[in-house]
Amino acid sequence: MSVFEKVIERRETRSVKWDMMEKIYNIEDASAILPMWVADMDFAAPEAVIQAMKERLDHPVFGYSYACEGCKDAVRSWLSERHEWETKNEWMLFHQGVVPAIASVVETFTTAGDGILVTSPVYPPFFQIPQRQQRNIVECVMFEEDVAYSIDFEEFEKCLQQNVKLFILCNPHNPGGIVWKEDELKEMLRLCTKYDVLILADEIHADLVFPGHKHIPLVTLAGEEADRIITCVAPTKTFNIAGVQAALMIATDEGVREKLTLNAMAHGQMDLSPFAAAALTAAYKEGGPWLDELLEIISSNMDYVIHELTSAISGLKIAKPHGTYLLWIDYRGTGLNEDEMMDRLLNKGKLALEPGTKYGEAGRGFLRMNVATPRSLVEEGVNRFVTALTD
Repeated sequence: MSVFEKVIERRETRSVKWDMMEKIYNIEDASAILPMWVADMDFAAPEAVIQAMKERLDHPVFGYSYACEGCKDAVRSWLSERHEWETKNEWMLFHQGVVPAIASVVETFTTAGDGILVTSPVYPPFFQIPQRQQRNIVECVMFEEDVAYSIDFEEFEKCLQQNVKLFILCNPHNPGGIVWKEDELKEMLRLCTKYDVLILADEIHADLVFPGHKHIPLVTLAGEEADRIITCVAPTKTFNIAGVQAALMIATDEGVREKLTLNAMAHGQMDLSPFAAAALTAAYKEGGPWLDELLEIISSNMDYVIHELTSAISGLKIAKPHGTYLLWIDYRGTGLNEDEMMDRLLNKGKLALEPGTKYGEAGRGFLRMNVATPRSLVEEGVNRFVTALTD
């Protein structure tokens, strides 16, 4: 049996996805509910990653650890081979995750009251972290048509004029799975340069892109403006090792790196754990074949869900994403509001999806569905969705 077919029991493993639904959805008993919400795959990590951590476990001393040059070499080779991005080891700073890295960048390069530009609907921490640091969110709502998104660059420029100091780019975009095209990225860069705005490019989903689309790291288009970009990458989404907590900030400017290093020191931030360093290195050195098979599985799952749900339920629209393993479902045509939809899904269908307003008001009328799970569970999720909306 393929690793992607095996159903792994995850309850009672301290899994946020499977063991925290009572708290997340404010329900008394979630034992019968199928979780297809948070961006956490139900597949075993690549065997090479598991073996690397086992080998590290075999050494009985777990003292302070660091990300060695071998870790950086693995990252550099992966980015070169997969994304045609030639980096340098000295550009890399490690962090415990992309979300903590975003917090570090916001704190280091902006002050209370500064504007932080986001394109919504977008990943919730893009709103939450700046707000909790007393920054002002400047929201450029994307144009949507048939679940396809684009940026109104006239509006984008108006937003940049609102004391914006930092633009947080999501590429590929979450939700919606948009892989931004070269001309779109160049226009974002041109306008941010015009208004002297720093760019934080969250590219955590960069490896999860389907044939016919190509992820372009923003910095590869930047030329002389490369120093205004800080790129966040990680193996965690790609190889399903989010709990291992490993990410990188890549910055070409030495002064930017020095400021981020001082921020890390101010917060007593440590380097990668011995297990994170081992997992990251193995993933980037040996995880390619596993990823290639994964993308085929996810693409097939998406095709199945889109066909089955739109055939069975009138009023649903679902466009296949360019990347990620997350479907963005437009249910506005069903006539149900968000409370009604979530009530039906949880209480009748016994299915946990994410409500669109979690991604900002622009997400109202949408649901996010994680299909990175064995086909048997995907089929069960579809059946539950249909049951939930069957009168």
